[in-house]
Amino acid sequence: MVDKNYCMSSFLAFRYIVDENKTFKEGLEHDNYIPVTNDQLIACATAEDIDYQIQNMLEKQDLSNAAILLSGGMDSAILASYMPKGTKAYTAKCSAAGAIDETERAKAYCDYYGLEHVIVDVSWDDYLENIDKLMLRDGCPVFANEPQVYKLTKVIKEAGAELIILGDNADMAFGGMDGMLSKDWDYEGWKNRYTFVKPESALRNPVDMDIVYQNYRIGENGVNFLRFIEEIFGSSSSGAYINSFKLAEMKFFDPYAYLKMKDPLDLARVRAGESKYLLRELFRMKYPDIPVPEKIAMPRAMNQWMADWTGPTRDEFIPHCTDGMTGEQKFLVYSLERFLNLIEE
Repeated sequence: MVDKNYCMSSFLAFRYIVDENKTFKEGLEHDNYIPVTNDQLIACATAEDIDYQIQNMLEKQDLSNAAILLSGGMDSAILASYMPKGTKAYTAKCSAAGAIDETERAKAYCDYYGLEHVIVDVSWDDYLENIDKLMLRDGCPVFANEPQVYKLTKVIKEAGAELIILGDNADMAFGGMDGMLSKDWDYEGWKNRYTFVKPESALRNPVDMDIVYQNYRIGENGVNFLRFIEEIFGSSSSGAYINSFKLAEMKFFDPYAYLKMKDPLDLARVRAGESKYLLRELFRMKYPDIPVPEKIAMPRAMNQWMADWTGPTRDEFIPHCTDGMTGEQKFLVYSLERFLNLIEE
């Protein structure tokens, strides 16, 4: 069913269209990605369990012509330890002054296990080149991860690899969202914390996205934020990678997508500074000489690239709505306006 106002509001709030039955335009269907079903998940109680399961899964993959997406974080660093010597490991580097640079840390992981490190420069021109085809393939605007992942994927495919190994689902599986897990949220507090761009702050005809949050409400003012992270955030985050891989027609495998914690997440440990505590232990096993890195979101130079954008001009948007927004938020609005222009051509 075509429901443009719902789709615009859902994208700004959650970075994807939560209701798969609603579309921007007839013929622009979209899929919400679910990595695996619950009955496929393997429960792990210890770092040794995780180590065994990842090793077992990767031994079943043909890694002879595989590549790995390698950031400076612990999730992909752990996966790098299982790859055959000489495997190419690809790290993105944004071409913008002051952008986060993970290449030096990623190279240290490559040196540790004998992998070939490949740095891929990502520019705003790469975003402009790739954004439209990504949006049309998915029937939805994109958020900041997708053009970068697609650039990496194209480079990897052009180099002749046939499979990409990645570690995107580790945060969802093992308690990596320390900001979101920082306290027991009340209902309104969680809505304010999670919503990426409030639709009413940007759109003339917003749809109240409380209809999504209500599915996670507990009692009068509670919220099941753990299930929300798993379902809503998980679908959004994974979808960015999957859309890029599908557009490039590249096979991929994420071992973390098939794992879960056997015991309930120890929120006290996470809030004391030990997010992903089982993976921290596994990282220490794999890299005893390297300090455990703290989490950094995929580096995207949005504050730099969106600094001079003055905001949307279409009638759907409130004038000057992006004043005061972060670069990431501005990009969501930019992407939405660009998508609306694209599907009207």
